[in-house]
This record gives sequence, C-alpha cells and structure tokens, in this order.
Amino acid sequence: MIFLMDLQMMLLDVIYFILHPRTKPIDGELVLITGSGGGLGRLFAQEFTKHGAEVVLWDVDSSSNEQTAKLVREMGGTAHTYTVDVTSREDVYRNAELVRKDLGRDVTMLVNNAGVVAGQRMLECDDELIERTMKVNCHAHFWTVKAFLPQMKAQNHGHIVTIASVLGLFSTACVEDYCASKFAAVGFHESLAHELLAEEVEGVKTTLVCPYIVDTGMFEGCKIREEVELILPPLEPQYCVEHAMNAILIDQPLVCIPRLAYLPVLSRALLPWESNVVAYRFMGSDKCMYPFIDTKQKRLTDVPVEVA
Repeated sequence: MIFLMDLQMMLLDVIYFILHPRTKPIDGELVLITGSGGGLGRLFAQEFTKHGAEVVLWDVDSSSNEQTAKLVREMGGTAHTYTVDVTSREDVYRNAELVRKDLGRDVTMLVNNAGVVAGQRMLECDDELIERTMKVNCHAHFWTVKAFLPQMKAQNHGHIVTIASVLGLFSTACVEDYCASKFAAVGFHESLAHELLAEEVEGVKTTLVCPYIVDTGMFEGCKIREEVELILPPLEPQYCVEHAMNAILIDQPLVCIPRLAYLPVLSRALLPWESNVVAYRFMGSDKCMYPFIDTKQKRLTDVPVEVA
C-alpha cells in the first residue's frame, strides 16, 4: 500500500515538473566559459549576460576573446578575459587562481564549451591533431572541474555545464577523434553527476548539452540526404544556445537539441547494429562527413605557400 502511494506521488511529481519547470535566477552568478572567443562560446557569454550574470571568458585566442568581452560590455554586462590554453592543466590551475585573486570571489557556474575537430581521416591524420582533439574536448574538463568544483561543493552552490554533442551519444564515419572525445566528455559528465548525487551535494547542479551539428563552420560541408535535411537541418547557433540556456535555467540534467536527436539515441540502444546501419544509409548519415573532410582538405591545400 505504501509503495502504491509513493508511486502515485512520484508520477504526480513527474507530471508537475514536466508542465511547470522552475526557472532559477542567475543574476550575480560568476560564470566561466571556455572557448568564449567565438561560435557558441560568444553566444553563451551574451545569453548569460542577458540574465544578469558576470562572465569570465577563457580562450586561447586573445583577440577574438576581447571581441566577445566588448560585445558583453556593450550590453551593459561585466566581462573578464583570460588567455588560457585549456589543454595545459598548469595553465588552467594558474588562471583559476588568478581569477579568484583578481575578482575576490569564486566561479559559481562553469561552462565547458571549448571544442575542436581534426577534420581528417584517421589513417591520414597527424597524431598530434588527434591528441589535440582529446585534450581540448575531454581532458580539459578534468582540469577545469578540479579547479572550480571544490569551492562549489564547499558552498553547496554551483552548476557545471558540459557542451558535448549528439556525436557523444551515437557516432558516424571519419570523425573518430571527435566522436571518441565527445563520448568521453559525456561519460565524464555523467559520472560526475552521479558522484554529486551519491554525495548528496544538492546545491551543485549539472547539465549535459548534446546538440546536433551547429552551423558555426566547424563542420562546414557536412551533408545528409536532402529530403532528411529538410526536417533536420544544421542548427542555427542562436537557437542552439537559447535551448541550452533554457535547460540550464531549469537545472535539466540532459538536453538534446533538437528533440529529434533523442530518436537515434533510442534506436542505438534498442535496435540491432544492422538496423541502425540501414537507417544511417537511408538518411545519408553514414557518409555525411565525407564532404566535410573534403572541404577541410581543400582549405588546407588552398593555403598559399610563402617563398623566402
């Protein structure tokens, strides 16, 4: 009888939170964003500013990072820029201490957004490029979380956001480095989320963001079947960031953007490998990265060579 009552209450709670998600205020929060010099990182900086947060901008490109800061300040926001190589744990730890010293307070929200892709077939790709993808897209998350999570736990207040990809939930051909790094980022994030729940650190939230291909130029040339692309086109960056922000503001643990992206996840879990292969071929997903690889290679070969 008690079990049935608990089940009934649980179902009522589930329905309530689906229909009435609670949006939390983030004005006054100190939000650190990696890869803030452009793309999604720049848009996240602007979105957090709209909601009254103060932003700390980390990027390896100081010029583009300052441009992001300029846009934030033009909105009336506060931005602090640091030139950081997130692949170097020493650089991450040193700048984390510098942020605390400069601002006199702790980071309360961390957005691990920085990401790269080699854009070459694995057997033709330099080892250093593969290592770089793993370091930026996965290893860096360890260093940033180790730098900022202890203070969040001590205050029982914080939020860790991982910008992963649907290619961290299912894969496709010719982007082994990217898929491996994003699968690793998803695994890291989920294990961390379980750890916080197991330790009953209720004030530190986590959100895993898994968008479909975003039209930032990172995967320029990527192409699926035309008929399918009509209902699943590359995401507009602003659309992607706004949906991610909605998830962050309601402490949603996982969001796939768009919602259609949940279907391949379910398909991968429930159907035989061969069934998924057939579906991939029908959608053109099996070779969707071929044009991207070609575009990337053409761009490299078109770079003029300077003669001394």
